[in-house]
Amino acid sequence: MNTRLRFRRWLGERIRAARRYANDLANVGPHDAYAKKFFYFGSGAGLMAPQGIIYNERYLSIGEQTLIGPNVCLTAGISGEQEMLHAPVVTIGKKCVVGRGSHIIGHWSITIGDEVQTGPYVYITDQNHTYLDPDTPVGWQTPEESAVSIGSGSWLGTNVVILPGTHLGRNTTVAAGAVVRGTYPDHVVLGGVPAKVLRHFTPDSGWLSGPPA
Repeated sequence: MNTRLRFRRWLGERIRAARRYANDLANVGPHDAYAKKFFYFGSGAGLMAPQGIIYNERYLSIGEQTLIGPNVCLTAGISGEQEMLHAPVVTIGKKCVVGRGSHIIGHWSITIGDEVQTGPYVYITDQNHTYLDPDTPVGWQTPEESAVSIGSGSWLGTNVVILPGTHLGRNTTVAAGAVVRGTYPDHVVLGGVPAKVLRHFTPDSGWLSGPPA
């Protein structure tokens, strides 16, 4: 092995080790000064490094033992200076896991129950642009907010999109790539674009195909 290749391997390992060390130091726990900026930051909770865009922390609540993965964007409003109408705007319950690269973008109310887990790159928002005026670009039209809630014990697969006005029941499974809007009962499996109930659970018959009768 030539000297240049040995040096490259040696240097590469040092860089990777330094990155791992830096990320470990940059993880945020409840006893770090940054955690005090949040509306609530529970015992045993953590923000994994590198963090995504996070602002208006005073309107964000993170429950006990909840883990927010790397590169997760977690925001309230459109800037860190915006005054919201109430606090918290985004509430994440206890023992949740938010997958890497996900976005939770709150403007009015997003409530995530306890023990909810998401795959990577999940997008949850309570605001969307309107398109009522055909002569005005959609991006400039006044957005509308509608509260979102995710029932405790639910699982959201990779690349799921949760749109404003969505209310998921307890222990809901959402298949990867689904785009969800609407109100759904406990113990269902959702999938598709737009999402629909693929399976539901009954105490008498167990899991059945399709939506409840």
